[in-house]
Amino acid sequence: MMSILPHSSPCRRFCGSAALSAVLLAASFGALNTPLLAPIAHAQTAAATSSADPWWKHAVIYEIYPRSYQDSNGDGIGDLNGITSRLGYLQHLGIDAIWIAPMYPSPQVDTGYDISNYEAVDPTYGTLADMQRLITEGQQHHVRVILDMVLNHTSDKDPWFVEAASSRTDPKHDWYCWNDGIPANSPGVTDYQKKNEQTGLDGKKVVPPNNWVSGFGGSAWQWVPAVHQFYYHEFFKQQPDLNWRNPAVEKAMFDSMRFWLDKGVAGFRLDAIPNLFEDPQLRNNPVLGGVNRNGDPKVGDKYTNNLPEVHDVIRRMRAMVASYPGDRVLIGETYLPSTSELDVWYGGAAHNELQLPMDMLVGFHGDHDKLDATTFRKHIEEVETQVHGSQPLIVFDNHDNKRAIDRYGDGVHDDLINKLLATVLFTTKDTALMYYGEELGMHTTPQPKRSMDVPPGVPKPDGRDGERTPMQWTAGPQAGFSTNPHTWLPVAPDFKSVNVATESKDPNSELSWFEQIIALRRDNAAIRNGNVTMLDTSNPSVLSYVRTTDSGPAVVVATNFTATPQTVTLNLAGSGVNGSTVKTLAADDPSLKSISTLKNVTLPPYTSWVASVQ
Repeated sequence: MMSILPHSSPCRRFCGSAALSAVLLAASFGALNTPLLAPIAHAQTAAATSSADPWWKHAVIYEIYPRSYQDSNGDGIGDLNGITSRLGYLQHLGIDAIWIAPMYPSPQVDTGYDISNYEAVDPTYGTLADMQRLITEGQQHHVRVILDMVLNHTSDKDPWFVEAASSRTDPKHDWYCWNDGIPANSPGVTDYQKKNEQTGLDGKKVVPPNNWVSGFGGSAWQWVPAVHQFYYHEFFKQQPDLNWRNPAVEKAMFDSMRFWLDKGVAGFRLDAIPNLFEDPQLRNNPVLGGVNRNGDPKVGDKYTNNLPEVHDVIRRMRAMVASYPGDRVLIGETYLPSTSELDVWYGGAAHNELQLPMDMLVGFHGDHDKLDATTFRKHIEEVETQVHGSQPLIVFDNHDNKRAIDRYGDGVHDDLINKLLATVLFTTKDTALMYYGEELGMHTTPQPKRSMDVPPGVPKPDGRDGERTPMQWTAGPQAGFSTNPHTWLPVAPDFKSVNVATESKDPNSELSWFEQIIALRRDNAAIRNGNVTMLDTSNPSVLSYVRTTDSGPAVVVATNFTATPQTVTLNLAGSGVNGSTVKTLAADDPSLKSISTLKNVTLPPYTSWVASVQ
């Protein structure tokens, strides 16, 4: 059981402005006596250097689940020093920033998303000094550090909540969302509410005030006998929601963000950010009928998600972050129903909210397990034309969902499909967000249910460990992740062939394709910052588009979304591009490498082709 540290006050400002090394270090696989990669110069192109764009606009951001990336001390759990030891690899791959999932002190009920101290490092992962070293050495490798910031809720072991739950008169009590409940015999009370019947201060029976359901199972209201009140929790009961209508909460959370900004972090990924506010009238959410996967009544989230008040907070947060130098960035976990709603999170025409709300409509749309060129084309075209010129942030993988290679894969062409998704991710006009191991073709590996993911009594069919298995570095013991044979999760069984050391030697591997496409994105002006025009827009099988810029040749991208060969003729009329011959820049099938024309191009199953227009 870890000790719970008190919240500390912000330290002296440190903006991390040390000069970057002019000579890049060799891209080491780490400090575990594993081989070295040859260094690759990742200096920005002249066009990029002269650009006034903020760094994040063209960035490749790489999510790291810290428990799973690299164990440096042999305890079987990844840590911050392990991440630092892999900075050479990240630089070699072409990563501009890493987003680190929560590494704060936590009881680990929700694998770190239940935070008990926002201004410290969990001893499992290291120390504040280790984090500062990671930030500083990251600068030397041109890799910025972005932290996960969980603002919607804390752990119930956070000293704030411990105080809040001790007495109705405690100063912290109003930092959370409390309610006395309603009489158990009130009109309209459901049997579901009656399951949580309690005895109020006056000795009468009370039930939760409405039908709100936790996303992780059970009522969203938890009774605390010491204060004879329910508190609201959108997620696990060990994750009480903060009361963002209390200005003291905003001040405290902004102060914690400043604590890390002062240490030089490049920004924050904001967890569950649309959930900050709930309806002050506590109205019932719409009843949808039936039950969900946890056996609870299906209800909507009209009164618990994406309320308008959250945007006032985001605008103030943006102004606070903007007071720091270096183009610090705010990334939002924004599962939204439409591109028009996404635009609101940018601030619309004012561009004064999140710089990068995640567009989940491309990679996690309603038919997210169906590889459909028409759907992809629709969502990509929307986000690149309907957000007032803001920069899209496209993502296919994260720590909460089965990996895209499994969601989109067919079990036969998985490697090609993974390359196809990478091609779309890195050649569209976007900031690209990827997940560790995505570049290797790591698969979801189902794991036994564990208490930190699935509470007792909740019949959740799957935990979220399958996509969190240790990073696969070598074909050696524990895939080079740890010297300890008892890793926190077992290494996936395919590690002997799916690993960095093996794939780095294979020019046709997943890793080599990622390196090639990321390098094209960095060095080719059209792919890096050009406009996008969709081609062959009625084609249900092939997604194709042209990237155009005033500073270099146009680039055509074509991807076959089917298991059968597709022959296309790509007409550039209307795109402003002149030229009828092409030169292949990247292709994952040998038959595409010598193509010189846009007429009658045959794309083998699930292949990707990128070519420069001459």
